Parts: sequence; structure tokens; C-alpha cells
Amino acid sequence: MTSLFSSTFIPSNPLHKTLTLTKPPKPHQKPPPIGPIHSVLQYNRKPQLSGDTPRVVVITSGKGGVGKTTTTANVGLSLARLGFSVVAIDADVGLRNLDLLLGLENRVNYTVVEVLNGDCRLDQALVRDKRWSNFELLCISKPRSKLPLGFGGKALVWLVDALKDRPEGSPDFILIDCPAGIDAGFITAITPANEAVLVTTPDITALRDADRVTGLLECDGIRDIKMIVNRVRTDLIRGEDMMSVLDVQEMLGLALLGVIPEDSEVIRSTNRGFPLVLNKPPTLAGLAFEQAAWRLVEQDSMKAVMVEEEPKKKGFFSFFGG
Repeated sequence: MTSLFSSTFIPSNPLHKTLTLTKPPKPHQKPPPIGPIHSVLQYNRKPQLSGDTPRVVVITSGKGGVGKTTTTANVGLSLARLGFSVVAIDADVGLRNLDLLLGLENRVNYTVVEVLNGDCRLDQALVRDKRWSNFELLCISKPRSKLPLGFGGKALVWLVDALKDRPEGSPDFILIDCPAGIDAGFITAITPANEAVLVTTPDITALRDADRVTGLLECDGIRDIKMIVNRVRTDLIRGEDMMSVLDVQEMLGLALLGVIPEDSEVIRSTNRGFPLVLNKPPTLAGLAFEQAAWRLVEQDSMKAVMVEEEPKKKGFFSFFGG
């Protein structure tokens, strides 16, 4: 049997036989042990920050339960890992959850309500993440607390302006986690933003709400709107039981920022207060969030293609490029 080191010598005389020179294997040579395969997302450069800073980005959807808070936590920490300073504002004043996903619920002592009432300074309400010191969380209210009647879009604009003018310098990104629905909380959250990330899932109810939210964002003057399609399952797409990412993009007409696959690790990370992007080795969903954060920095987008154009044996990322 010919090994990998074999070579063939063909003499000029066709009557001569073909000689095969084979390098014998070394005695008692064992193959190298195969360890666990780690998927590591590597870049040969740091992303170039595009646009004027700070960039105020609202993460919204319209429909609840599609992954807005999960996206805010993972994209925010991904931006911090890329070296940018980030302040994440939990604008869901009634149902605060961003601190739980980040594992910072026990460190929230002051909120924006105390800042507005003069009970504390703004820097006292900011909670700095111990894992990445350039990531900070700011909650608007505590659970079971009532907001003052005067809190609204103007108060949030004042808060964003205060973050821009703080002595230690303004952050590179201000991410606003928008509450579900299109009521007063939604109007308050989008008021100071100049760009938006729309999170949706490939089902008709989420797409109808996303289309409605897109129109409201454009009416408010936000033109830079990108889309993240969450909880995608390629097996259902191939069986025509779920709309493809290309179908979603054609229906909404928005630039595609990222595609997040369905991942059971999301539930574990949520319960542990440990975002997906910090997992080692990273999961497919964590890698997708990191790529979305990379595109957000450079104001880039990706292109989706049909699943049927690629062989079924390839992985999840074979059906979209960018």
C-alpha cells in the first residue's frame, strides 16, 4: 500500500516497468493525539470605528421575546472586547432584565431615578463590569419602583448628553435596550438614538411587528437601520417550515447585520449571567454575535443567500456570506 510519502518514477523507455519508491514508516511511531477542536474567531486587524462618536444605537424589535436584551448584552461585551468603551442603558423601565443577563443584578445600587432626583451622581449609577472595565451598565429604574411622571424622551436625551460630557470622556457606543411594544416606552428609548438595530425572528408575527417598527423609526428620523435575524434553524428552512434569511431581508428591505442560529446555550448563559461571547470555546451563536458587533463598528452589512444553493453537509455559516 502506498503511503503519503510515495512518489512515482517513469523511465523514458516504455518497456521498462514503473518503479514506485516508498518511504518506510518509522518504527513504533504513533499518530499525534487528537484533542478537542476549538473554534476561535480571529481577525488580522482591529475594526475601524466609523461615524461620529459616541454612536447612540437603539436595539429594538416591536415584538417581545425575540432576543433584544440578549443581543444588547452580547453585542455590547463584544464591542468592549474589541477595545471600545460601551455604556448599555436598560430602557425597559417596567421589566428590567439586562442586569440579569450580564450577572450584575447585585451591584445595581442606584438608577437614573436617583440621579434625576439628586440622590446620587451619574458615575455612582454606572455599574462597571469586572470582566471588561470599558463596559458599563446603567439602569433607569429598580423593580417595583414608580417612575416620575416627567420621565420621557427629553430625560433620556439629557442622560445621553450627560454621558457625552462626563469628565472621564464620552463612550464610543451607547446601546439602548428598548422595551417591547410601540407605546411610550418605545418612543422614549428611540428619542436620543441616531441609528437602530432591529432584532427579529423568521416568523410572521415578529416580521409584522418589525415592519411596523421600521416605519416608526424612519418617521422619527432614524435612517441607519440594520437587522439581526435571531433563532434561525437551517433544518427547518430546508424543509420549508421556516422562512429563510433571504426571504426576511426581502420582506423588510433592511441591511443585514447578523444571523444568529438557534442555540441551547443561550438559556444556560442567561441563567448564569454569563453572555455567550465569553464562552470558551465559543458557540456558533457567540461567534455570530461577535461578527455582528464587528460589522456594527464599521457600519458594514452582510449578504444572505438561499440555503438550497449550498450542500447540506456544510455548516451553518455556509448559507450566508460576508
